[in-house]
Amino acid sequence: MATVALFIAYGAGWLAHLSNPFWFALMSLWLFAVILLASFAAVRHAEAIAAKLGEPLGTLILTLAVTGIEVTIIAAVMYGGKGNATLARDAMFAVVMIVLNGMVGLSLLLGGLRYHEQTYNLQGASAFLAVIVPISVLGLVLPNFTEASPGPTYSTLQAIFLIAMSVMLYGVFLTIQNLRHREYFVDSAAAEASRGAAAHPLAVHALLLVLYLLVVLLLAKQIAVPINYGVQVMHAPRALAGFLVSVLVLAPESLSAARAALANQLQRSVNLLLGSVLASISLTIPAVLAIGFITGQSIVLGLDAADTTLLVLTLAVSTLTFASARTNVLLGAVHLVLFVAYLMLIFEK
Repeated sequence: MATVALFIAYGAGWLAHLSNPFWFALMSLWLFAVILLASFAAVRHAEAIAAKLGEPLGTLILTLAVTGIEVTIIAAVMYGGKGNATLARDAMFAVVMIVLNGMVGLSLLLGGLRYHEQTYNLQGASAFLAVIVPISVLGLVLPNFTEASPGPTYSTLQAIFLIAMSVMLYGVFLTIQNLRHREYFVDSAAAEASRGAAAHPLAVHALLLVLYLLVVLLLAKQIAVPINYGVQVMHAPRALAGFLVSVLVLAPESLSAARAALANQLQRSVNLLLGSVLASISLTIPAVLAIGFITGQSIVLGLDAADTTLLVLTLAVSTLTFASARTNVLLGAVHLVLFVAYLMLIFEK
């Protein structure tokens, strides 16, 4: 809160002179660290709420909180940076790569090393992937092949259809997850073992969750300035901005998923990881397209050929990974290799 107060009062002046590399580093690291700490705190309180409410509603609250942070930062950077039409695409692609390759790989590797094999509810993972695959392809691949608008973009009618389709499919999924087929997303034994009382009453955790999300919201506009400055002035790869946004947002959730895997609660990891990708794709696409309509910006969604290949490969490998109800270290290693390939392609294609 002290950082928020200082940047509201003096941020405009402080961020107007970033040409000095030491000042640029100080401002960037300060904002990055405080937003990261606030994100960790928000996730901690979301986990406490999850412990009170149980699965799958608990992890849903956590993933929605993380997605809210992501959309907030993307919107702030888009408003603050002129011509950064690819940021949303790069951030969504980064989420898919970080989660489906980096986080899934790390969780399966850690769990496999400790327990040799781990189990989860196969029907739940299949339900996640049944929605992730079509939305990812329609949102990040299909724009390259449409002709109604120039470049890898959607026309107004196509964008409206994508917004409606994303929101509708996610709404149907939430109905399945929390009402009609709740048992698909619950490991009964692990749920009973992990469910417990939170440190504070539910209302206290809910209030603190909102306050920490407010901190992220208020500082997101501030960190947009050094992110855009670094990408434009230092001639860094444009995809790096999307990667930094995603790392900032996903770090707390990554820790939560890894801890669940080490505690032999792979179902919770699956709910967190696949739920994070699904919420990010389903909610970020409508949000950024709406921002495009409001600001008059052209939103580039289609990936280039190299990233498209990596996306399709990741979706195919994920489908194979979650085709069996048991996981091991080999599956984790394969996903981590794909993650390293993604990092390489950011800097050299």
